[in-house]
Amino acid sequence: MTFGFTKIREMEIAELASTAIVYRHDKTGARVLSMINDDENKVFGISFRTPPEDSTGVAHILEHSVLCGSDKYPVREPFVELLKGSLQTFLNALTFPDKTCYPVASANVQDFYNLVDVYLDAVFHPRLTENTLKQEGWHYEMESPDRDMTYKGVVFNEMKGAYSSPDSLLYDHSQQSLFPETTYGLDSGGDPAVIPDLTFDQFMAFHRDHYHPSNSYAFFYGDDDPEKRLEILDAVFSQYEAIDVSKTRVPLQPRFAEAKTVRKGYPASDRLAKGMFTVNWLLAETADANLNLALHILEHILIGLPSSPLKKALTDSGLGDDLAGVGLEADMRQMFFSVGLKGMHPSNAIKVESIIFHTIKELVENGIDARDIEAAVNSVEFSLRENNTGSYPRGLSLMFQVLSTWLYDDDENEGDPLALLPFEKPLANIKAWLENGDKIFEELLARLFLHNPHRTTVLLEPDQKLARTLAKAESDRLKEAKKAMTPDQVRAVIDEAAELKRLQAEPDAPEALKTIPRLSVADLPAENRPIPTEVCTLGGRELLFHDLATNGIAYLDFGFDLAVIPDELLPYAGVFGRALTEAGTTERDYVDLSQRIARISGGIWAQPFASAVRDSKDAAVRLFLRTKATGDRIAPTCEIVTEILTSAKLDNKERIGRIVAEARARAEQRLVPSGHMIVATRLRARTHAAHAMDEAMTGLTNLLFLRDLEKRIEDDFRKVAKDLEKFRTLLLNRSTLIVNATMDAELFALAEPAAAAVVEALPADGPAPAERTIPTLPAREGLAIPAQVNYVGKGCGLTEHGIALTGAAQVVNKLIRTGYLWEKVRVQGGAYGAFCIMDRLAGALALVSYRDPNVADTIKAFDGLADYLETVNIDADELEKSIIGAIGEIDTYQLPDAKGFTAMARHLTNQDDDYLQTVREQALSASEKDFRELAQAVRVVAQNGDICVLGDSLAMENSGLDLDIKQVL
Repeated sequence: MTFGFTKIREMEIAELASTAIVYRHDKTGARVLSMINDDENKVFGISFRTPPEDSTGVAHILEHSVLCGSDKYPVREPFVELLKGSLQTFLNALTFPDKTCYPVASANVQDFYNLVDVYLDAVFHPRLTENTLKQEGWHYEMESPDRDMTYKGVVFNEMKGAYSSPDSLLYDHSQQSLFPETTYGLDSGGDPAVIPDLTFDQFMAFHRDHYHPSNSYAFFYGDDDPEKRLEILDAVFSQYEAIDVSKTRVPLQPRFAEAKTVRKGYPASDRLAKGMFTVNWLLAETADANLNLALHILEHILIGLPSSPLKKALTDSGLGDDLAGVGLEADMRQMFFSVGLKGMHPSNAIKVESIIFHTIKELVENGIDARDIEAAVNSVEFSLRENNTGSYPRGLSLMFQVLSTWLYDDDENEGDPLALLPFEKPLANIKAWLENGDKIFEELLARLFLHNPHRTTVLLEPDQKLARTLAKAESDRLKEAKKAMTPDQVRAVIDEAAELKRLQAEPDAPEALKTIPRLSVADLPAENRPIPTEVCTLGGRELLFHDLATNGIAYLDFGFDLAVIPDELLPYAGVFGRALTEAGTTERDYVDLSQRIARISGGIWAQPFASAVRDSKDAAVRLFLRTKATGDRIAPTCEIVTEILTSAKLDNKERIGRIVAEARARAEQRLVPSGHMIVATRLRARTHAAHAMDEAMTGLTNLLFLRDLEKRIEDDFRKVAKDLEKFRTLLLNRSTLIVNATMDAELFALAEPAAAAVVEALPADGPAPAERTIPTLPAREGLAIPAQVNYVGKGCGLTEHGIALTGAAQVVNKLIRTGYLWEKVRVQGGAYGAFCIMDRLAGALALVSYRDPNVADTIKAFDGLADYLETVNIDADELEKSIIGAIGEIDTYQLPDAKGFTAMARHLTNQDDDYLQTVREQALSASEKDFRELAQAVRVVAQNGDICVLGDSLAMENSGLDLDIKQVL
């Protein structure tokens, strides 16, 4: 049955092992794509065209708001209830420049239907009130008539965080510069200076006009019943009549007659005085499959490898620290390309532009190196065939790809959701054109880059006064708003804010909570599903083999024990790992090596790993050299691995200097978007040797090391080269090597001898483990950066206080994160998020906030958690939800390569199947007693925990926490 839908098109897509069927709902015109396959990780998404007309962030605020209760599910946060008590493998909502998407995923079919039902009611029947807008968008807040007025709101503070990131600003300005006459010239996320212009009437009108079946795009993927999909959707869509949604169409940007220039500032400290610069081109519409794939390959040719001609020309110039720009952006109606340099003096912008155009001109006139083309074609083809979406469900990645062509139609043409999914034909076309000698990439460079007048240059300059200027502008606006109010209006602001807080603190009625559909504990499997692991030997060393179906791809990991590296050399780990694959070898320079890796394999890269070990004070800390290849290329890939491990060039000053500059720039760039992880890593470094080593390799300590290393490379590179050589001598040997192989048995028969050759080529003996010390860091540490938000953390070790974390703690943590912290820090405090990070192996606990307007209030909230856990009423329903959510985390869905690496990590950390089953049973049998017991651990943190805050120096100075503040950016 088709349940009120007309089938428009059906296609077998062999590349995806899927049948794709496109439907149109007869009554409303709603569009549906149903992808049928045997993937158990089922995906559903309902999306809407939501091009904004201003930068108030209305689309973004609505994305948050519709998940705050609906007619069928009248609780304050159905989204949070689902987070608490489902087996979801993905649950979120996302705002893009021209669309808003609501995707869910689960491997459990009943859980999947529950998620779909809640999301459909949320988007079509939300309970939107003025308080919803105030909470998720913005509102005035004032403690008393004689106090200053402030803005509060979740999205308001989220976007303040986004506007504190220079990279985020550069992306926005680059995109907006190319699309001044369309929705892409606005900020759909919201400009903090404009968000307070949004009224409740505008908010409601936007939902009315955009959240309608006629403007919707529904997507299903996986092994669920295809007919039930249509039945579910028709039951919702049939409640509506069709409306005209032509005004939500995304028009094409008219072409420029000549290039344009944009100059902007970004908030910077006195220390950070470097600029960022991009050249940007508007290319073509996204839906042409041949052109789309060709441009993805061209992107790889230009900037995909360290040796790629445009990337090499820019980085070798010495004018900047690292590439800037997004490269190819292909998720909108018209593709664009953006490239440049960051960490450069603004006066050098014209030189950077000249290098870009000179390089492109040379490639057009002299031709592109055939090895660069072969490397790019192989890399893109490998990625397409592997279809590795990491921690995201494969169906979710396909949904976003589908939307990049499906949304865009006009009076003559419907958007085609299937335009880009089958890749064999365009790939074969490109290969045939290349075989025929056609200069397709040179032609694209000439037409779309060199002779394309629709381009812009964007220069982002450091402005040390901008942060204070923005703060003053906001303060002045608030003062003017307050000045214009009558005493009654001032009192109304105070009363309305108080009423909002009252509503936020008011618990949902039990009968309302019971409306949220969910599984029961009885529906959960009682036993873990072990990952197949066979422990073997290879050249006298340990090899783990995971017999898994990997779609013809072999995954090999060679792990070297960093325990032999002394503390003073450990921060080199990241630089050393990159140097192995990016500095060349004694046999070939880095250009030749990069091309060879990309031509033959699916990639070779270094990755650090650090964890505590169960029932031990030891640390499992490794540097892995990881690779992947198709069966016919396992042997030559392993030959490259051998060459890298035995003859990497570590004395090339120019290459090592470039690697260090890029690593330092990227570490600085991460401070704002990943501030919560910087803080968490910093706090955990005090609790265990494994975390201290991790912080030295990836945290703030490493950033400070890289800054110093840049100077040392200039002043005394011989000593740096000597350090790197010592690092290699200590690390790269067989003595503590572990090899991890994830593939099926047929591939393993090919991979085993190839891996054995790698092991045999290494020196047999290695040194004893080095002495290790845990750093002494300030108990109240403030790390100042030019940001409008903060990342606040408090944590400590628990083991020395006689406390151990069990599997039941994971259940309690679900309630902490989705209950107490969500309410206190996000909903009431206005932060974008808050986390409780538990390490069962190290015996450590940290509480951390994300994009937070507060400092002291958040610490106060953290310190109140123990009282909450001691007194909160844990009824059977709440407990069961937390158990279900915890089991969902334990049973996290993984692709085969991730399963193999996870199994190896568990082996290194002494987490055998019996232990993991015990953890599961502890979670399944969690009770109210476990909540009370964890309160003891949290109280230890409240009484003994160190504080670390990353954020605005003035906010830290005014916090009253007596922080030891130092400027880090």
